[in-house]
Amino acid sequence: MATVAWLCLGGAALADIESIVKSCDSCHGADSLKSGSEVPAIAGLSDYYQADQLYFYRDKERPCKDAKTSSGVVTNMCNVTADLSDDQIDALGAHYAALPFVAAKQEFDAALAAAGQKIHERDCEICHTEGGSNIEDDASLLAGQWMGYLKVTFAEYRAGEREQPEKMQTKIDALSDDDIKALMHYYASQQ
Repeated sequence: MATVAWLCLGGAALADIESIVKSCDSCHGADSLKSGSEVPAIAGLSDYYQADQLYFYRDKERPCKDAKTSSGVVTNMCNVTADLSDDQIDALGAHYAALPFVAAKQEFDAALAAAGQKIHERDCEICHTEGGSNIEDDASLLAGQWMGYLKVTFAEYRAGEREQPEKMQTKIDALSDDDIKALMHYYASQQ
């Protein structure tokens, strides 16, 4: 479980990170391999991207919706990250980046997925390369992500609730509800 980034933090901080990871597991699943619905799979995303998102939550620059943990506690990502130090956030990013990404096994509509692939290639491929599966893009991982999470994320982007590059906002604004549905099925189809 220890990574180079953790070792630089020292023994006490390592134990602290291990307890924080256990807390993360209550929503994202052990090693982020089990997730569901509106909770994203986070294993395998780059350490830069992981940490960046945690900073956004901590600084309340990303929407924080309440969710129930596996033990029934209601929380949100702003509350979870509120007291994290920069070193802890960086260590969490390194931890989850070191884990393998496992695509969500879920149902999808093949016809919608085919339509979504065309929309992706036309509008999204320039930033989300390899069908949205290239971790090195640092633009999140869309391929194999939970469809419930994608639905929430697209809605946040369309509503302007999440910061995004202007060119992405223009692309999102041009998509119809049917286009977004097709994109979700395309990304979900990549298992």
